[in-house]
Amino acid sequence: MPESRPEFSIVVPMKNEADNVAHLVAEIEAACAGRSFEAIFVDDGSDDGTADAAQALGKPWLRIVQHPRSAGQSAAVHSGVTAARAPVICTMDGDGQNPPAEIPNMVAPLLSDTPPGLVAGERQGRKDTASKRWASKFANGLRGWMLKDGTRDTGCGLKAFRREDFLRLPFFNHMHRYLPALFKAYGLSVMHLPVSHAERHAGASNYTNLQRALVGIVDLFGVMWLIRRAKRVSPEETRWPDAG
Repeated sequence: MPESRPEFSIVVPMKNEADNVAHLVAEIEAACAGRSFEAIFVDDGSDDGTADAAQALGKPWLRIVQHPRSAGQSAAVHSGVTAARAPVICTMDGDGQNPPAEIPNMVAPLLSDTPPGLVAGERQGRKDTASKRWASKFANGLRGWMLKDGTRDTGCGLKAFRREDFLRLPFFNHMHRYLPALFKAYGLSVMHLPVSHAERHAGASNYTNLQRALVGIVDLFGVMWLIRRAKRVSPEETRWPDAG
């Protein structure tokens, strides 16, 4: 008998997060107890045994996807969504700063009768350094001014959407930072949901504020170009000529 599809899939991009794996798995299991779900940890070219640490836990709901070398967070999210078996996806960061307790609230709107296109988390009471909070505030303000996406915190890893909608979007590196703007450009609604934030459980960030700023400037202009050329109309029906 074929295995039934889970209700939702949790996609977690990870790079060198071996020390965070067990903590994250335990919190996901507690948050999603009694639900039909799967989690896909995407190891993006880690060299610290992240995939082995996840495999050793032996959780039947946990699947592991590995990149042979690091390809970036957007590539990891895309690989995880492609591998997912559920129609609804929830993404979250692998450093433990996105509390898994938020997952049920994130996926609930997507499982309703009138689902939005995207549920975007907005972090409350951030536990980051002052410099990181300032850099994020500046980047969000600039992006919002240029893209008019109406999103205060697009950098939050907690997002939920339907798998088929995400896979229709054009893929490019760093696209995970622009999902609200992309969903809106392709005619899908965006719902913003306040979410909690936690201190990093272990390890250190793989990115610096300067790295984010440098790639972000180039990306902004590319995304503006892409949005202006997005296909905004779909056919209502397809008619075939009479066979007379």
